Amino acid sequence: MLHVKATLIVAWAFCLGVLLSSCSTRREAIDLVVYNTTVYTVDSAFSKAEAFAVRDGRIAFVGSAAEVRGKYRGAQEVDAGGKFIYPGFYDAHCHFYRYALGLREANLVAAKSWAEVLARLRAHRQQRPQDAWLLGHGWDQNDWPGRQFPTKDSLDRLFPDVPVYLTRIDGHAALANQKALDLVGITAKTVVPGGSLGHDAQGRPTGLLVDNAKGLVIRLIPEPSAAEATTLLKQAEQECLALGLTSLADAGLDRRDIERIDSLQKARQLRLRLNCMVSATPANLDHYLKRGPYRSDYLKVNSFKVYADGALGSRGACLLAPYSDSPHERGFLLQSAATYRELARRVAASPFQMNTHAIGDSANRLLLDICGAALRGQRNRRWRIEHAQVVTAADVAKFGRFGLVPSIQPAHATSDMYWAGGRLGTARLKTAYAYKALLNSAGRVALGSDFPVEYLNPLFGFHAAVARQDGKNYPAGGFQMENALSREQALRGMTQWAAWAGFEEKEKGQLVAGQWADFVVLDKDLMTAPKQELRGTKVLQTWIAGRRVFSSPAK
Repeated sequence: MLHVKATLIVAWAFCLGVLLSSCSTRREAIDLVVYNTTVYTVDSAFSKAEAFAVRDGRIAFVGSAAEVRGKYRGAQEVDAGGKFIYPGFYDAHCHFYRYALGLREANLVAAKSWAEVLARLRAHRQQRPQDAWLLGHGWDQNDWPGRQFPTKDSLDRLFPDVPVYLTRIDGHAALANQKALDLVGITAKTVVPGGSLGHDAQGRPTGLLVDNAKGLVIRLIPEPSAAEATTLLKQAEQECLALGLTSLADAGLDRRDIERIDSLQKARQLRLRLNCMVSATPANLDHYLKRGPYRSDYLKVNSFKVYADGALGSRGACLLAPYSDSPHERGFLLQSAATYRELARRVAASPFQMNTHAIGDSANRLLLDICGAALRGQRNRRWRIEHAQVVTAADVAKFGRFGLVPSIQPAHATSDMYWAGGRLGTARLKTAYAYKALLNSAGRVALGSDFPVEYLNPLFGFHAAVARQDGKNYPAGGFQMENALSREQALRGMTQWAAWAGFEEKEKGQLVAGQWADFVVLDKDLMTAPKQELRGTKVLQTWIAGRRVFSSPAK
């Protein structure tokens, strides 16, 4: 009897094993399963899920933990520890290449005085005495006592034998010393269309170069070697990945720079996905209009970057009425209106987008009308106005009427709010940084940072969009809160809508079946965390195409 019972037990165990094995084999083998998480899919319903599966770098299935784990058996299975997952962040307007090369320069960001700038320059020169030029970036006179533009005098005393070139935070102005001016041949009589040079009371150059005037000096600054450029690009990429960025739109690159990025991506030395806007120089226009758009899994080239005017901080933004704090200045266009019309005509006859930098209300009005006329009712061309910073209420409606995309940078509002009223006056300020009004007109907004003008961290922009406050949660009630975005709108702007603005909405921006498995794991829920905690949210992991490319060090 005991023998019979033992036999039955063995048989039952065997059958159970076969049954379990059968159940296991019925689960589909797949590359990656991620579970124990809250997934914000950013789909049309803004739905949430508990798990998802990945095959060949793309999302295969999203659902409940029971559905995903019951259906799939992953070669890699990741327990997300109850944390929060979002589509990889997409910076819709930045200067990645410029940021990378800037890593070899003196960092002047957040210097509180001209004296601090000089101290940083001396320290930088001691570290790199072999450099042919002393380069720096990020100074902002609006952060200094008196808010006066600097002059080259102290640079001439400290660095008489090396050319010095220091770019302002907005990239639209720079300061050069006499050595650099002499190399270029700049004198008191130099005139630059679409740009200006600073002069002192005696009419002598102060070294200040605004917009097109910068080009006189830039052309002489030596480029880094190919090896150094590669090192700098990889370093910049790692900083982006650590902040949850998986896609970037680099707003204005030359053909040579784009081809360098493409070669590094093909060699798997760069992993970020880049949408490169081509600088609309005659040579670049001729090359790309002849050959058409280019795309790979990691690189897209289907737009031209155009500059209409300069920046508000350096008074290069083109305004309808004079600056409130400088009644003799209105800013200026960088090219003639006829030039922009012809450019829009050429681009409209091609498959490319035209993405135009426009800050001032005059520049925005002109380019909105030019783009609308060139497009002739083609509302899905997704031409973009980059920044759309000061736009009259009447002109805001043109975004929706012409099908133009506002590509905006929320951190600009909270960086500029301390001094923008001085430039614009109270009435005009109310129609500046009007992100909600732009969204209501256009239906979508693409959100970016404009780094290195602002910080890389996309969560700083998220916080600025919803709270309209700076890093110290100032002002208490938020800056012009009628133009704040909701949390859902801000998240869509830095994922789904950013992708849509570049014709990439079928590839990225959501965590839905068929899209790339580009995602970020955060320690807090962006939809519910207190506003004052948003900037401190930590990126735990970043994934591209189902592969982990960043993991926060364990503490």
